[in-house]
Parts: sequence; C-alpha cells; structure tokens
Amino acid sequence: MDDSVLLSVWAQYGDFIKLALIFAAIIILLKCKIPLSGSIGIGAVLTVALYGIPALDALLIAGKSMISEATIMVILNCYLITFLQRMMELRGHLDLAQRSLSRLFNSRRVNASIVPVFIGLLPSPGAIFIAGSMVDDACEDSISKEDKTFVASYFRHIPESFLPTYSSIILACQLTGVKMGSFVLGMIPMVVCLMLLGYLFYLRKVPKETGEAASTDKLADLQSLCRSLWTIAVIILLIVVFNVPVFIATVGVILVYFFTSRFTWREIKPFFLSALESRIVINTFVVMIFKDILTHTNVITKLPNLFALLPIPSFLVFGIIFFIGSVVAGSTAIITLCLPLAFASVPGAGVPLMVFLMSCTYTAMQISPTHLCLTLACEHFKTDFGALVKRTLPVIGIFYVILTGYYLLLNLFF
Repeated sequence: MDDSVLLSVWAQYGDFIKLALIFAAIIILLKCKIPLSGSIGIGAVLTVALYGIPALDALLIAGKSMISEATIMVILNCYLITFLQRMMELRGHLDLAQRSLSRLFNSRRVNASIVPVFIGLLPSPGAIFIAGSMVDDACEDSISKEDKTFVASYFRHIPESFLPTYSSIILACQLTGVKMGSFVLGMIPMVVCLMLLGYLFYLRKVPKETGEAASTDKLADLQSLCRSLWTIAVIILLIVVFNVPVFIATVGVILVYFFTSRFTWREIKPFFLSALESRIVINTFVVMIFKDILTHTNVITKLPNLFALLPIPSFLVFGIIFFIGSVVAGSTAIITLCLPLAFASVPGAGVPLMVFLMSCTYTAMQISPTHLCLTLACEHFKTDFGALVKRTLPVIGIFYVILTGYYLLLNLFF
C-alpha cells in the first residue's frame, strides 16, 4: 500500500483511529489495575495530544468543566444523597427496609432488584450508594462483589431507559415531537426484557430464600417499608410531580427527617465531612473533563459520514452511531446532534425509531467511561470498571438482538 493510499485512509478515518486508540489505552490501563480516575485522566491527556488541542485550550476546557453547573450539581447531589444515606443507616431504616421486603416477599432476588429499580426513580448519581447498600445486604456472599456491582448498577438504571424524569428522554421527545406517553408505552416490553435479562444472567445466582419466616401481617410489613423509605419516596415525588430540583428536594427532606426522627447535632455532625468522599469528587472532575474534551474534538459530528455507506438498513446505521456516540460523549450530546438527522433520514420515523435509538443510547451508557454512575458503583463496591463492562456486554448484546426484532415488529403497527 503506497503512501498516497495511507494518507487517504488517514484523512478519512484518522479521527476514528485516534478515538479507538484512546479507548484502547483506557481499557489497557484498567486491566493493569490503574485506578479509574488515573486511566481516564491519561485518556484525556491522550485526547489532547492526538487531536492536537493546544495546551492552553485544554486547560481552559478542564477549568470550565470543573466549575460548570453540571459538575457542581453532580457533586452536590451526591454529597446530599450520601448524607441522607448516613442518617438512614444510623436510624436503621435501610436495615428495616430490607427486613420488611424480606417478610413481604421472602426473596433476596426481589430485594436486590426491585429496591434498586425504585431508587432509580431518583435522577441523581448518588442514588447508587443506597441501591448498592441494599444489594450488598440482599446478596451477602452468594455472589462476587463484581456481580453485585453489576446488579446494583444495572437494576438501578432501568428506570432511566424510559421514565420522563430524566433529561435525555425529555430532550428526545422535544426534538422529535413523539408524545411522551407513546414512548413510555412503547418502551414497556423492552423494560420487561431488561429485567428478565438481568435476572437470567446474574440475579438467579442469588438464593431466593431469606431464611426468615414468612410474613403473618403483610399490612404491618408494608407500613414498616413505607416508614423506612419515605424519605426517598418524598424526594421522588417532589422531583417528578412538582419539578423541584434534586438538591432542594433532598435538603428539604433531610431537614424534616432530622426533626421527625429526633436526630441530635452530635449525631449528624460527623456526616458533614464523611459524606464528602474525596475519591468521588476526584472521579467526578476527571470524568467530566474527559467528556468535555472529547466533545471539543467534534468527532461525534463525523460519525454519520463514517457509517453512511455501510450496506445495512438506515435504522441500524443510526443505531451504531447512537451506540458509539453515547459511549464517547454521553447521551445528551448524541441526542442533540443526531436525533433530528435520524428522524429526517429514516422513512416513517416515529415511536419505533424513537424506542430503538433511545434503547441504543441507554445500553451504551451502561458501558461508557463517561457515565459517572458506573464510576460511583465501582467505588462503592471497590471493584474494577473493566469487570463491570465485561459483565454488561453479553447482556446488552442479547438485548440488541431482541430490540432489532422489536423495532421491526413495531413498524408493522405504526
């Protein structure tokens, strides 16, 4: 192959080769047991070097990212949720919720799945801490901590695939004109599929029996469950029904909880410091900087041209674009840049395409190093990010096969 051909290939595909090298480097570093923050930090430096971003520009991007509203709100929300978790642990309410569920359903599997799904209604990365604690208690030593990381992260994120409490779904419906109710209805079979796949791959390894006697008074146990988790339920209600910002809702509930559960200043004083975990703050800064630097390269805008000539249906082309784009730059970026283009390019675009592409985006985010929740899940269980991705890939691979068939089926009715 002569130099002119190599130059032509590089001119056409160079940006994507660089991107592949960056993600390959991150994976290798993780395999070498380099901490996630270090691996992604090196990935950010490689991005600056390979894409020729001037050092001053890179520093400005990093500085703006660290003080951006998005970054500050993530750290603040994580801090407040962790603070609330500490209070719930001190009063034994997380243990009470676990016992109440055990008596109601007598199933560890229910405890490890339904509670994280419920916690997932709360659109805050910090919610993974509460979900992780519940999964840890439910599974105990029946599965590895790597499997528990998957279970907590996977089930906690299922509501994110279809509920309009998440900004990505609101944005997508606004851009396409698809009615929110139609989208949610269309997603229900895929949500059931996600639940079943999570169960078949990992949750069924957890023994069903809790070792406790079956409930003799389910109403009393239900009341105990409500008493133990009312704080989370009220926060969700304030956010979903009254559109209250997460941090305001959480602060309000913490204040009410302080008085109703009769906390003392001495009891909660240590939480002001312990709820601010340095690893979480550092990881948040690094992930947000990496995401913003990748976005600055504009490589995401070139994805449609790269895959446009593939000999496959256009909906699959956009499925690939949305998957890779979400892994690289996150769901919001790919939805904003490519969803209107997809709806203009695919004949008869509507609910079926919306369900397909949003499912592609959702599942891609479950393996993306730019997805902060995954970082927090690994931090909670002290596990390796690569191990989480390894466990997630087979699940989403089968999901994609089912999703493609479901898209073709939906097209028969829309």
